[in-house]
Amino acid sequence: MDRPAIVLLSGGLDSTTVLAIAKNQGFTPYALSFRYGQRHSIELEAARRVAQAQGVARHVIADIDLRVFGGSALTADIEVPKHDSLQDKPQSGVPITYVPARNTIFLSFALAFAETVGASDIFTGVTAVDYSGYPDCRPEYMEAFATMANLATRAGVEGTSKITLHSPLIALSKVDIVREGLRLGVDYSLTSSCYDPDDHGRACGKCETCLLRLKGFAEAGVTDPVQYQSA
Repeated sequence: MDRPAIVLLSGGLDSTTVLAIAKNQGFTPYALSFRYGQRHSIELEAARRVAQAQGVARHVIADIDLRVFGGSALTADIEVPKHDSLQDKPQSGVPITYVPARNTIFLSFALAFAETVGASDIFTGVTAVDYSGYPDCRPEYMEAFATMANLATRAGVEGTSKITLHSPLIALSKVDIVREGLRLGVDYSLTSSCYDPDDHGRACGKCETCLLRLKGFAEAGVTDPVQYQSA
C-alpha cells in the first residue's frame, strides 16, 4: 500500500538523513525544497542530488523570496558569523542566521503539498540538541504546528485523515544523526550544510552549521566527505 509523505529537503545533513528515515519506514517520499533568496542557494543543487540518489517520487522546488523582509544573515546583506570553535560563539540569544518564521512558512507549504498528493505525514529535520537555538526548532513548536495543521486542512476538518508531523531527529545529537544516516547508507558527499560556501561550493568550516556538522562527524570517528575551503 502506497504511503506518501512530504519530506522537507534542504540538501543538508539533517534533512538528507530524515529522507532516508522516511524511506526506511516504508513511506513514498515527496521532497520539498525552497529557493527563498538564501545566500547559500548551492544547497538546492545538493537537494537535487540527494533527491535523485534516494529515488523520491517527486521533487518540488518552491520559489518564495524572503529577501523582501530580510532580517537574517541568510537573506540580507548581513555577514554570517564565523568562529574558530563552538566554544567561541555566543551561548545565548537567537543568532542572526535565524530566518524569521522560516519553518512556519516551509511547513505551511508542506501542508498544501500533502493535501494535493493525499499524504497524511510530513517529515522535517529539525533538531533541538546540537542546534543554533532557533525558536521554530523546539518540540513545543512542532506540537503546536501539528495541532494547527489538523484545524486548517480539509482532511482534518472532514475527519478523513489526520496530519502527523514527524521530527525523528529532534532529540538526537549530531553524532547520533551521522551514525543513523550511515547505518541507512546515506551518501553525505552529496549534501551541503554551509551557510557561506565559496563560489565553488566549498564549505567555510567556520559558520555554526559547519562547526556542528564537523563535530558530529568527528565524534562518530568518520571524515566528513564534503570539501572545505581550508582543506
